[in-house]
Amino acid sequence: MVPSPLSHTSAGVLEFGAVLELLAGYATSPPGKARTAGLVPSFDRAWIRNQHQLTAEVREFRRVGGRFEFSGLIEVASCVEKSRIAGAALETTEIRDLILVVDRSAEWREIASNPPSAMRTPWNAVAELSSAIADFTDFLRFFRNKILPDGTLEDRASPELSRIRREIEKQKRAIQESLRGYLRRLAEGGTVQDELITIRGERFVIPVKIEQKRRVQGVVHGASSSGQTVFIEPLETIEQNNDLVRLLDEEQAEIHRILLEMTQRIGSSAEAILSAAETLSELELQFAKARFAEDYNCVAAEDYNCVAAENDSHPSTGPGEAPLILRDARHPLLERHLKAKAGRVVPISIELEGERRELVITGPNTGGKTVALKTVGLLALMAQSGIPVPADRAQLPVFDAVLADIGDYQSIEQNLSTFSAHVTNIDFISRTATPHSLVLLDELGSATDPEEGAALAVAIAEHFRALGCMTIISTHHTSLKVYGANTEGVINASVGFDEATLQPTYELKIGVPGASAGINIARRLGLNPTIIDAARSRLGSQARDVAQFLDRLHQQLRDAEQERLRLHSREAELEREKARLAAEGKKEQQNKVRDMEKKLESVLHDFEYHAREAINAIQDRVASQKLSKDAERRIAKLRREFREQFDQTVVAHSSGADRGDPHAQPQVLRHISEGDTVKLKSVGRPAVVLRKMDDHHFEVEVGAMKMRVGRGDVAEILAHAADSPVKAARARGISVSLAKEDANVPSEINVIGRTVDEATHDVERFVDRAFLAGLPRVRVVHGSGMGILRKALRQFLRTHPHVVGVSEPPQNEGGGGATVVELRV
Repeated sequence: MVPSPLSHTSAGVLEFGAVLELLAGYATSPPGKARTAGLVPSFDRAWIRNQHQLTAEVREFRRVGGRFEFSGLIEVASCVEKSRIAGAALETTEIRDLILVVDRSAEWREIASNPPSAMRTPWNAVAELSSAIADFTDFLRFFRNKILPDGTLEDRASPELSRIRREIEKQKRAIQESLRGYLRRLAEGGTVQDELITIRGERFVIPVKIEQKRRVQGVVHGASSSGQTVFIEPLETIEQNNDLVRLLDEEQAEIHRILLEMTQRIGSSAEAILSAAETLSELELQFAKARFAEDYNCVAAEDYNCVAAENDSHPSTGPGEAPLILRDARHPLLERHLKAKAGRVVPISIELEGERRELVITGPNTGGKTVALKTVGLLALMAQSGIPVPADRAQLPVFDAVLADIGDYQSIEQNLSTFSAHVTNIDFISRTATPHSLVLLDELGSATDPEEGAALAVAIAEHFRALGCMTIISTHHTSLKVYGANTEGVINASVGFDEATLQPTYELKIGVPGASAGINIARRLGLNPTIIDAARSRLGSQARDVAQFLDRLHQQLRDAEQERLRLHSREAELEREKARLAAEGKKEQQNKVRDMEKKLESVLHDFEYHAREAINAIQDRVASQKLSKDAERRIAKLRREFREQFDQTVVAHSSGADRGDPHAQPQVLRHISEGDTVKLKSVGRPAVVLRKMDDHHFEVEVGAMKMRVGRGDVAEILAHAADSPVKAARARGISVSLAKEDANVPSEINVIGRTVDEATHDVERFVDRAFLAGLPRVRVVHGSGMGILRKALRQFLRTHPHVVGVSEPPQNEGGGGATVVELRV
């Protein structure tokens, strides 16, 4: 696709050609360099968008490690055109170079069909460009192994060529053998100096001393440069040499036939080859732009004016629709120059959007006003040429012309003064510019009477503002500063200057007019104070007031900037201190965790020791072994569970996950209700919760003893008050049927006056019913008497499978006349 070029540009003034030279340095082949040098800015949106998309996709390809070699590629147009001429034959080197182009294009076609999987962006634009490369499989197969790297034909180029070359080698060996025998005979008589065979005019000859040449019968084919040696073809090898020459002629004829065939094959694929070469040169341009963008930290200009149609080739349709936004933009040539000196370019940021379409830059000389103008103009031309621009962000309109009046146009030949040259140039710009143009005017109103120059500068600025084009002006005139402050759509800007060091800072500040500071600079340079005072007195009151206001304003800006830097430094210092304290806290916590782990290991080792000692004390060997295995399993389980719980607690505390979370401490039971049977850590026995005293304390009953415990002392809940073995079994899906399901099972039975057998039978049934009902504890009233019934029942209850404990209640609850039975729940 051929771009539509801009009708008028100031590319020379804006050094666009120098940028193209810089870009061409990233290309390695002549076609790639020519393609780069031929870039021109365009106002064709589709072409610009496609160029930026191609470069973005190639940058992504390179980011994931993709590479492609373009060196060695040549311009193939002349060779291809020659191949179309009937009877013409290309040279082997021309065919070799042309085949290299075709082979590289086939290689890229394969890459384009299978891009790297690590790429994060689509491959649409490159795939569409690469689709112009035809399938050259059969073409390359025909030329495979036929031309050597040095440009000569392989023996395998054809069967006939292979046969002829074998015959040639055979004939050469035969001639050399004959000559070696002849030389040995001559050497015996001293006719020759060395047994040397050489070639003259494709015929094998021998060197003979000049005084001995009459002794050798043959044909003389020349003499050495000194004249002391002649080269003679002996008569006995003349026929052999004649045969060799005939074979060499046959070889050349076969080579010509092969080259004709190859040339015809190339001619038949001429269009496909030209298309492939065109695609490769375009790809090399994109690779050059990608490498340039990587080196200069460039970005693609954002897709502007989204309301435009895809095929719209006209610039923006009206003012206010296409903003000009540059963030931290840099002049690439200035950046290259400063890089070579280990310097750093100061970026500029500009925003012109909506009705604000004119920028007036003021400030002292050498402050960077002209560089700012050139940077904006150059980046606009680069963007419209499809080149990424050196900036952090770039959003640019499509201009139909970039017009600049920058520099000194004085000409003696044309009888033009500096002022006349500027006026002539501005006149051309005023007649050429449209609402879609970018106008750059440097030092507007200079080189003439200041008062008239200021009036003319304001009039020119107003003309371009009314036209609606984007305009950037640099000036020293106070009138333009006032114009910028009082006119809608115009923005003031200034370049920085450090009056303490008398050095420019090159910073562009939007919204603030600049102070030329000529008198202040002269004062700091030591000019006579009398002259300084006289100069100030000659300033008009308005100019003096404006100058003083600007001085105060810039001083306030400098103070604000210093305060911002101080706060930024303080913030960074606080962040470092915060990080240091966090690191120290983490280290301290890690030390505490290590101490806790050591204590944990000590407790576990002590527990294991006492458990094994208790097991070893058991006399029954079989029981001891069984208990030992059970204990080992339980110890391993406890160790694993405790370790997991410990790690979870430490991680939750370190990450802050347990902050405000009541469930972040799994070792603390949360749901404990009155009537629940729990196991206490402190006594290792079951207890019944009588009442909840507060959120963290309960009153429990352990046997006949009541005590107050904390929530953390509860190891586990053995049974909930509402649960019963029947309910639990049914909850697990087990079918349980009872002859009589009492809704309310009593917690006490009275067996006074019954025999031991009767009382035992009744108590057994009572205990079973109480167990099934989930009662944790019951009371059996048997009376004191002789103590026979009491003893028999307590002995029976101690062996009952549902009973975990038998005790005598206090005197106020029956004493020896009753028995409290703790049930297994």
